[in-house]
Amino acid sequence: MTPFPTTLAQEPAGGVAGWATGLVDTLGGPGAGVAIALENLFPPLPSEVILPLTGFAAGQGVLSLASALFWTTLGSVVGALALYAIGALFGRERMHAVWARLPLVRVSDLERTEEWFRRHGTKAVLLGRMVPIFRSLISVPAGVERMPVPLFLLLTTVGSLVWNSVLVLAGYALGDRWELVETYVGVASKAVVLLVLAAAATWLVVRLRGRGAEPRHRRA
Repeated sequence: MTPFPTTLAQEPAGGVAGWATGLVDTLGGPGAGVAIALENLFPPLPSEVILPLTGFAAGQGVLSLASALFWTTLGSVVGALALYAIGALFGRERMHAVWARLPLVRVSDLERTEEWFRRHGTKAVLLGRMVPIFRSLISVPAGVERMPVPLFLLLTTVGSLVWNSVLVLAGYALGDRWELVETYVGVASKAVVLLVLAAAATWLVVRLRGRGAEPRHRRA
């Protein structure tokens, strides 16, 4: 197997890039698949590093482009299926039991979320596979709600193939500038996190104000 060029092998000597480099250089396509499966299970492992690096490896002849897309997509599906299984094993009853013990939340909040997922779950799973952070987490509610496995696998495969293709092909096209993908997708990931935190903070403020107003309403 053709090793990575010296410049790449030396540059990401540590961290996620160095780890992914070792897997792909040693195992080829299956190594990229393992890396992406683990990325699904542990979202802090960034796909914006692993996927373009795999594309760069394909450009260097370490593996074919078709192999890169096949194995990374298979890895995505395997990782997502593991998270789906966790959600299915946890189940709705345990979810409701845990939810009932949480402060500031109501059972009606969870019921509305479940109803929303029943109506829009297919779009959420498909499009969620293309959104940083959520691309991993969306598999858990799909398992909790017991989305039919064939449908889940189809949606996950299509969504993962789109996401993986964009990042792998970007790394393939950029060559030794593959790290640009990490830069831009990293900005998008941070934007998603900030939006989620802002939404959570807004919800918390509204809920606390609502609880503070309840005694006054009762006294009136």
